[in-house]
Amino acid sequence: MIRAVVAVGAVLVGISAVMAQQDIAKQQDDLMRSMAKPQYGVLLKMSRGQIPYDQAAVDAALAQLEQGVAKIATTFQPNPKMSLPNAEYIAKDTLWDNKADFDSKIPAVTKAIGDQKGKVKDVESLKAAYKAIEDQCDVCHDKYRIHLKKQ
Repeated sequence: MIRAVVAVGAVLVGISAVMAQQDIAKQQDDLMRSMAKPQYGVLLKMSRGQIPYDQAAVDAALAQLEQGVAKIATTFQPNPKMSLPNAEYIAKDTLWDNKADFDSKIPAVTKAIGDQKGKVKDVESLKAAYKAIEDQCDVCHDKYRIHLKKQ
């Protein structure tokens, strides 16, 4: 009887650990997806002329990006050691091996966004702003992200 209780307890602890890891992975994925919407769904599409230029939408997208970037270091604090089913991107193991380097790149993204706030006034200035921000995002994406579903 005691063995059965211990075995069930061990299974429950294991299930709890897996669920906690999935929750961490989901928080990380949710944060990055929340920033993709303003960056790619607004700024990129607008800069390409796929949607009409809208100053209020640009300002809101930049604010959303700035808020999201501020959460990266704390959201990517623990390594979930797993990815979500159907995830499009995952963090490379090198992120967790070089967490200080990863964190050191965040201020440059914040600065790039801050530098563009108030400067974007039309599609041409948006194109330049988008490139400046995207270049800083790509520093981490190129080094610390794996694209699982390349098309």
